[in-house]
Amino acid sequence: MKVLAIDPGYERLGIAVLEKEDGTTKEKLVFSECFKTLASDPHPLRLAQIQKRIEEVLKEYKPDDLSIETLFFNKNVKTALMVAEARGVIIATCKNFGCEVFEYSPQQIKTSVTGDGGSDKNSIIKMIPLLIKLEKEVKIDDEFDAIAAGICHISSKKVINR
Repeated sequence: MKVLAIDPGYERLGIAVLEKEDGTTKEKLVFSECFKTLASDPHPLRLAQIQKRIEEVLKEYKPDDLSIETLFFNKNVKTALMVAEARGVIIATCKNFGCEVFEYSPQQIKTSVTGDGGSDKNSIIKMIPLLIKLEKEVKIDDEFDAIAAGICHISSKKVINR
């Protein structure tokens, strides 16, 4: 099973691809990045850039599923709306490529990685290398958040498949 995991954003988007092969004990990080759009670019162009990057990742890695974090409502309504629009672009693009779409709350993701739905970013960052095989150094928290969303999905699939 291959999962495209997204930490949705408008200015910064965490993207990760995780793979779980039959007979292996650990998931493997195949790809991750923090994709950025420029604040100086017009809104429609930024959404198109997000769509294009997601399409490129889908074509290269051919994931089965999308794991995406649900929108955490921000105090800044304008930012929340822009992130919601980016999520819509991502979900529609993945669905058009044949991915099953799974959404998880921030608390579900934190619980699957650390066992505590209220844990902080540092706890997540410390746990990820213990849970999956990292083939590259990950430095940006948006990438860690995307990886955590992927771990959450794979963990959920394990429970369902028991």
